[in-house]
Amino acid sequence: MQTKLSPEFAGTAAGLEGEAILRKCVHCGFCNATCPTFQLLGDELDGPRGRIYLIKQVLEGAPVTRSTQQHLDRCLTCRNCETTCPSGVDYGHLVDIGRQLVDARVERPAADRARRWLLKEGVTSSLFAPLLRVGARLRPWMPATLRRKLPDDTSPLARAARRRAALWPTRVHARKVFLLAGCVQPAMLPNINPATARVLDAAGIQCLIASGAGCCGAIRHHLSDSDGARDDMRRNIDAWWPALERGEVEGIVSNASGCGVMIKDYAHALRHDPAYAHKAARVSAAARDLSQWLEELVPALAGRLRTANAPALAFHAPCTLQHGLCLRGVVETQLRALGFQIQPPLVEAHLCCGSAGTYSLLQPEIATQLRDRKLAQLASVAAPCIVSANIGCIQHLQSGTTTPVRHWIEILDEAL
Repeated sequence: MQTKLSPEFAGTAAGLEGEAILRKCVHCGFCNATCPTFQLLGDELDGPRGRIYLIKQVLEGAPVTRSTQQHLDRCLTCRNCETTCPSGVDYGHLVDIGRQLVDARVERPAADRARRWLLKEGVTSSLFAPLLRVGARLRPWMPATLRRKLPDDTSPLARAARRRAALWPTRVHARKVFLLAGCVQPAMLPNINPATARVLDAAGIQCLIASGAGCCGAIRHHLSDSDGARDDMRRNIDAWWPALERGEVEGIVSNASGCGVMIKDYAHALRHDPAYAHKAARVSAAARDLSQWLEELVPALAGRLRTANAPALAFHAPCTLQHGLCLRGVVETQLRALGFQIQPPLVEAHLCCGSAGTYSLLQPEIATQLRDRKLAQLASVAAPCIVSANIGCIQHLQSGTTTPVRHWIEILDEAL
């Protein structure tokens, strides 16, 4: 796609990167065929090709409007279009550039600014967990839209998960890894991290939580607070670096694929930072999604699992896992090797469930339609339990069904 940068962007980092990405686009429109928002809305400007044209116009100096901002806001950043694109267009980084440029030129309505500020500051705060506990007690009296977003701590499954969450393994192993605890997960679904530690412990790998590590940066990044996101990244790198540099840990494990994609992007986000570029590249290379450890864990765990009475599992592959990390089919293949019955939906397994980080709170109408569409496809598997690999997807799907939605590592942990 031929692009003529306006003087404002000529020679700038954003302009040069954006132009290089745009030049790969051949206008084919294959991306629209797998774009969730285009499927729902049918508007060219709510598909990847249309958004690419909007960003091209911004870089060429065309007027930027609130409408431009809204079309970019409605993108889930699921990156399904990248999987489909025959030309290798790096749409994820391009839409990041477009959002930052547009947000710098179009002031959002006050209510929108307030919501976004509360999300990026509240969810990543140390106060999130106690506020969530208060919210859980008030859950019966809350509006339905908000009530659905809060975990139901009164269910037998939730109570059992809380009990198991206290059981962190105490054995010391020669093999050690850092586990990213995350910001939302310990408060909303506290058993996932301990379950991860127990499974890795059974395979002779010790999970450590680095003091000082926190939010991966994804929440601020997707709310166009690029400076705040880079600060989150630097804080995590500082927490992990000494042990990583000394070779005391083998790597960094993320059991939330959304966080894993963000850590893999540290190298790109900090490539111009002279103090952190090298460290960020090392951290990104050392980071692996939990599913990537499965192939190694299979021999260590085989024969030790009680899978005879394990429930059949319907698997939802998060977009961050299949399109961001390009790990489609890994979880299903390895869990089947361990004796589990697991099946993704036969139709539209590639489409987003509508969670997309904070998207379901900022674009609830679209998110709910996508959630219900995804649940209908998962129901075709006829399994008593749905599993996924990302906290956002799990909680979003659970808000629309009484079928338990869990992380696959919890099922594996319970079978040990």
